[in-house]
Amino acid sequence: MKSFLIIGMGSFGHHLCRSFAGKDCEIMIVDQNQDNLEDMLRYVTSAKIGDCTNPEVLRSFDVASFDACFVCMGTNFQNSLQITSLLKELGAKKVYSKADEDIQAKFLLRNGADEVIYPEKDGAERITIRASSDNIFDCIEISNDFYIMEIQPLPEWIGKTIRQLDFRNKYHMNIMATKIGQQIYPMPGVDHAFREEEHLMVLGHVDDIRKAIK
Repeated sequence: MKSFLIIGMGSFGHHLCRSFAGKDCEIMIVDQNQDNLEDMLRYVTSAKIGDCTNPEVLRSFDVASFDACFVCMGTNFQNSLQITSLLKELGAKKVYSKADEDIQAKFLLRNGADEVIYPEKDGAERITIRASSDNIFDCIEISNDFYIMEIQPLPEWIGKTIRQLDFRNKYHMNIMATKIGQQIYPMPGVDHAFREEEHLMVLGHVDDIRKAIK
């Protein structure tokens, strides 16, 4: 069972906490405001009130024992920067820090963040990709404009196999799985024939995917 430390229990911290709780993880949450912790108590292993810009407060949490630490501060970027740096100094294995702008991300990475999270930007990008095409049903960004997307097979694909279409070379995408209803079938073979009722989980550059289903 993995364990996580979440610092800052604003809206994003709340969503993060609920998501980890649903995956049976051990969670410690920290905020300066007790009111921000109250509704999360049923989801977590422990909850602390404290100022994490104070090294002694962070040291008391034994941050090195967590699989990852999340810095989810709201509007005070200086505090996010300071806490990120302190976590790494205290031996945190991995630090994820929330940012709202690219300039913030640059400073966070320079100060020890292993990864920067853009909750609003990422959410907006995901929604616009889905909403701008009738054939895209879901998407997950992997890195630098590469996505796993759930798409509908084109009419000209139906009844043909992956091999017959030379799918990877022609469309520059890999098929990770097929999906019918809520059932997912990973890694279809090259002799899999496309069906009208199924969706495809494809991996590729966003431009290649859009071009293929346009």
